[in-house]
Amino acid sequence: MVFLSASLHSLNVDQGSDAGMIIFDDHQDTVAVHKMSGHNARITCMRLFSLGGQNVLVTSSCDRTIQLWSKGSNLRSLKGHNGPVLSLSNKLLGEEGSKVLASGGEDGTVRLWSLSANGKRVKSALKATLYGHEKPVNFLSVSGHKTSLLVTISTDSKVRVWDTTASSSGRSSCVGMTNVRGATVNMQCHESLVYVAAGSSVTAVDLRTMQKVITAAVHQSKLYSFGVVPSKSLIGTGGDGRAMLWDIRKNQEPLKPVPIAELDGHSGPVTRLHMDSYKIVTGGPDDAYVNVWEVETGVLTNSFLCFDEEDIGGSFCDDMVVDGCRIVTASNYNDDWGVFSFRDFDNATIPATKLENEPSSKFWGSQSDSDSDSDE
Repeated sequence: MVFLSASLHSLNVDQGSDAGMIIFDDHQDTVAVHKMSGHNARITCMRLFSLGGQNVLVTSSCDRTIQLWSKGSNLRSLKGHNGPVLSLSNKLLGEEGSKVLASGGEDGTVRLWSLSANGKRVKSALKATLYGHEKPVNFLSVSGHKTSLLVTISTDSKVRVWDTTASSSGRSSCVGMTNVRGATVNMQCHESLVYVAAGSSVTAVDLRTMQKVITAAVHQSKLYSFGVVPSKSLIGTGGDGRAMLWDIRKNQEPLKPVPIAELDGHSGPVTRLHMDSYKIVTGGPDDAYVNVWEVETGVLTNSFLCFDEEDIGGSFCDDMVVDGCRIVTASNYNDDWGVFSFRDFDNATIPATKLENEPSSKFWGSQSDSDSDSDE
């Protein structure tokens, strides 16, 4: 299962070769489930974009295709890769009126797809094929300072930057190259920098010079997850049994990066990590609990079960999506079916942190959770 995008009342999921959207009402009940069967192999990535005034779900698959969906209907099938499609760009490239989707394949190519919409009609065309990577392309991100620049990473940890407005496709479109150490976990662009989590560290690279600016975080063992809040210069990383919080401003070379907080207490690897301006949410497949922490201090403010029972006979937090105070987790049950849990803390009234002389947390626990804690 993979969660990539969600709106206030809907959740996009995939199970095997089927995609779907679960829509919730204000009482957290499922009111509609749209199952979308269009792929005949495993779905590898999902993205949700606004195109021509409508929300379009984009899915890539090992069946070598990319499918576009809206309201449960298949709009378009994109074919061009010579192998499984592994990744999709996190945003659409270009300005309004000229939108381009980028995809990365096991064939080592990056494909650019021109998209346009007129009402319910969506038009698409293969705009260019970018060659240069020698290994499968598993991550793509649009630059933060120039929407025509695309950053890609392949499984051999080679980083390339492409100018997608170049008239000719191929190697001439590549405007920058570098490499990082270790297997890539994730990456995120902010302004002219790209933060790459690979191996056991997070490195910031300046896209204008392709030079490493700073090593922002270093784990003793491998990284499993990664998040950034650029406005606060904070980075979160998930390791084995704990997550860590880092302040980029304090980790300047040549000093070794030191975390400002250790978010300890998980069982097994922290493979799911969400960060926003006021909280960090962490979880993993070996831990029945999801934890919520203050983003600036790393103080634990809430902890709740992924599922109503601690032992569900499978794994726990296999995937997670966070939208404000709404948190959805997915757990695999005996490898046969998935359990989705939806929680909305928006109207909670009891602070999760109630220590004497301590301020109340910005992220609150629910009334029922607090009552059950006091009963114990």
